[in-house]
Amino acid sequence: VQFVESGGGLVQAGGSLRLSCAASGRTASIGSMAWFRQAPGKEREFVSLINRNSDDTWYSDSVKGRFTISRDNARNTVFLQMNSLKPDDTGVYYCAASDYYYSGYRGQATSRYDKWGQGTQVTVSS
Repeated sequence: VQFVESGGGLVQAGGSLRLSCAASGRTASIGSMAWFRQAPGKEREFVSLINRNSDDTWYSDSVKGRFTISRDNARNTVFLQMNSLKPDDTGVYYCAASDYYYSGYRGQATSRYDKWGQGTQVTVSS
């Protein structure tokens, strides 16, 4: 499976961005897709998760109420709508996928995912 991530950029605090992650290849086996982010000098952290049926979604406490994850199965694409952005949201955002269906805390570890995109930079200025 290969990913093409897009939508990152520079935005002022309070602004919005919409990230996209388009998957190609053997996508039929994917059960869960997620977004992680990594700030300079910090570990990669969980942001949001969505399952194939798109009814189950999870968010980290730091983005809950501001970010929305969605999925277009016909286009094999996952989106992350990010509103009310803060400088702390700055980092490289990665999409990830697993053949397993994860929920809740089980889907928040990087080790759960074996397919990763190259990342897209998001910078939020104060």
